[in-house]
Amino acid sequence: MMMSATLAMSLSLCVPVLTLLLCDAVSGKKALHVGALFPMSGGWPGGQACHPAAQMALEDVNNRRDILPEYELRLIHHDSQCDPGQATRHLYELLYNDPIKIMLMPGCSSVSTLVAEAARMWHLIVLSYGSSSPALSNRQRFPTFFRTHPSATLHNPTRVQLFKKWGWTKIATIQQTTEVFTSTLDDLEERVKEAGIEITFRQSFFSDPTVPVKNLKRQDARIIVGLFYETEARKVFCEVYKERLFGKKYVWFLIGWYADNWFKTPDPAINCTVEEMTRAVEGHVTTEIVMLNPENTRGISNMTSQEFMEKLQKRLGKDPEGVGGLQEAPLAYDAIWALALALNKTAYELSKKGLRLEDFNYNNDNISREIYKAMNSSSFDGVSGHVVFDASGSRMAWTLIEQLQGGLYKKIGYYDSTKDNLSWYNNDKWIGGSPPADHTKVIITFRYVSQKLFISVSVLAGLGILLGFVCLSFNIYNSHVRYIQNSQPHLNDMTAAGCILALAAVFPLGLDGLHIETWHFPLVCQARLWLLGLGFSLAYGSMFTKIWWIHTAFTKKEDKKERRKTLEPWKLYSTVGLLLGLDVITFGIWQIVDPLQRSIEEFTKEEPRGDLDVLILPQLEHCSSVKMNTWLGIVYGSKGLLLLLGIFLAYETKSVSTEKINDHRAVGMAIYNVAVLCLITAPVTMILSSQQDASFAFSSLAIVFSAYITLVVLFVPKMRRLITRGEWQSEQQDTLKTGSSTNNNEEEKSRLLERENQELGRIIAEKEERVMDLRQQLRSRRKQSVTARENCSDNHYPNSSGAVSSLYQPGLPLARCLVAEGGDKLGRNSCDGSRVHLLYK
Repeated sequence: MMMSATLAMSLSLCVPVLTLLLCDAVSGKKALHVGALFPMSGGWPGGQACHPAAQMALEDVNNRRDILPEYELRLIHHDSQCDPGQATRHLYELLYNDPIKIMLMPGCSSVSTLVAEAARMWHLIVLSYGSSSPALSNRQRFPTFFRTHPSATLHNPTRVQLFKKWGWTKIATIQQTTEVFTSTLDDLEERVKEAGIEITFRQSFFSDPTVPVKNLKRQDARIIVGLFYETEARKVFCEVYKERLFGKKYVWFLIGWYADNWFKTPDPAINCTVEEMTRAVEGHVTTEIVMLNPENTRGISNMTSQEFMEKLQKRLGKDPEGVGGLQEAPLAYDAIWALALALNKTAYELSKKGLRLEDFNYNNDNISREIYKAMNSSSFDGVSGHVVFDASGSRMAWTLIEQLQGGLYKKIGYYDSTKDNLSWYNNDKWIGGSPPADHTKVIITFRYVSQKLFISVSVLAGLGILLGFVCLSFNIYNSHVRYIQNSQPHLNDMTAAGCILALAAVFPLGLDGLHIETWHFPLVCQARLWLLGLGFSLAYGSMFTKIWWIHTAFTKKEDKKERRKTLEPWKLYSTVGLLLGLDVITFGIWQIVDPLQRSIEEFTKEEPRGDLDVLILPQLEHCSSVKMNTWLGIVYGSKGLLLLLGIFLAYETKSVSTEKINDHRAVGMAIYNVAVLCLITAPVTMILSSQQDASFAFSSLAIVFSAYITLVVLFVPKMRRLITRGEWQSEQQDTLKTGSSTNNNEEEKSRLLERENQELGRIIAEKEERVMDLRQQLRSRRKQSVTARENCSDNHYPNSSGAVSSLYQPGLPLARCLVAEGGDKLGRNSCDGSRVHLLYK
């Protein structure tokens, strides 16, 4: 009998081995065996659905030619009944019976604890599909353990994210004294401490929560995290109702795997009605690990999560609601895929070392280390979502966030801890209309510049900067053209550069605490001052210099030779440099003696509607210094005088016409516009300094419009003239014909022509003086001729005595000529023709 039993056992052990060997011979692939423990019964019969899901995954993997093409995965499994004792016996059989198992797959947490602790002695990697105990995350105790089922502590990152979202920094906790809840709460305490959140009060109970709930009420706890099973949850919330620890001032966080109507289930252990329980639990938030991908996307298996569930339900062939482990089935399916992908990567790495997967044995850890590395770097999209493991080997998965609204749970968001991505539906509802405060406090809210306004003005400023560079490039490129030379192109370059700097100041003007850190604020303040100040001095200073020179040269009522005053460019550049230097000195002293810093303007505290526990303190950030008004008086005073003087000079020179600065009328128009905008905007922005949007709009738009007007008025007419008349082409052709291709030759030619013009002007002036002298002689001689004619007439005709006047002198040539005309004694040809010609010349 003993021999028969022994023979039967040997045959039972040999038959699977022989079967596997025959299958290997038929398929032509080498078999890789995985030992699995599926709990088909017991406390958690998860193997009822997880085992068929794993078989589906094996079939899909073995049908893929790009994954383990030389191998075939096979599963050797036993029923652990979720019992550590049964699991010990089956683990012994898996380890001491052929074939060698390359990896182990346990189920529930108690079995996984046993298997993972022993597996390291055989250099085996353990991959669990149904273990959630936080204790399994201990890498020192379980160095080769991985799991596709997320740890119970995965709720904690979601809770911390929600605390941050709703602005809570103080929370309280109450827990049932069990290992899983204690370890979860310890993990939560570490996470909230890293996030700057404080657990102000921590309570625990074994079976009666009465005293802990009263303590929470006494400590004025507002945000409360509860960790307990469903039966204890009913006890807790019955006491919550009695202590009035619910309503608009309180928020409870619970575990999401309770039944949907858990608070309505009759329970003889409590003395609260269903209505009272419904009132107590209204508005609480739950977190639940997502085990099925909510997105309808195809992953590594080329199946969506819905297609997987439909295929699994057909495979089960009965009511799926009564099958154990149906929720965890996607985790088992993805576990096989994670295993296969890791082995596939390991085979590639081993091939570089001359090793193969079939060389694995329990005594050599070289292959085991490669499998560990491959598993640790796993990352793929499965039917349960994105599969990736953290440093402790635990699965990182999405978390579903729900809120009880009107007695029903509503999905309000998902959280992906792997990407720190919170998908929010914005359908959360609060009894008080908004999330309550964690304690009565003053909430500081900063008033920031409207982002739509900031972006709009920034776009305009950016386009203006682009226009400025276009104008600057145009001016530099065409600086050899005579028409451009006669407009003082270097001063125009300064104008364009000043406009660019001023427009660049728009960006720091709109920056506030929404965009920058607090310690960046002084730098932004200095950027505002320097960009705007230097931009103004360059742009307006260069235009002012032109108008000032024209006024000096062409409006004096002294010697008209002033109109021919020589233009010396270095004086113009020196004037701009002087204005720029004064700004640099002023701003430098300001920055050293009394630098600009971030200052806070506080407004009256506001009380939100419907919540007396919170007061809102609006604040506004400013750039300020100790003697801000003094410095502003100096800057505004000097710039204001310069603006007023510029308007006066532009008005005085409006009728002047000169070719030496041929765009002075455009400069005058630009000065008018800039001065008016600046003189209006400066006092308005000081008045509206407490209204961030209005102040930014006035100041930035004034800068933008001033720069645009200046660039358009100064440069667009030049562009139009050169393009329409083709002057830039003719200048280039002239340069090619004369063989002069440099700006220096053109400037020398211009200077020679100017000197020649001055010499010709001097000669013309001398000729004009000679003409004036001759005209004066002509007028005097005409008077003499008239007098002589009158005398001639009196002497020619006899008087009453018949005698001729003694004034008649026939010896004079002119007299003889005139007498000949009257008395025919002398012919006309006898007159002195040369003297008559001279007289009437």
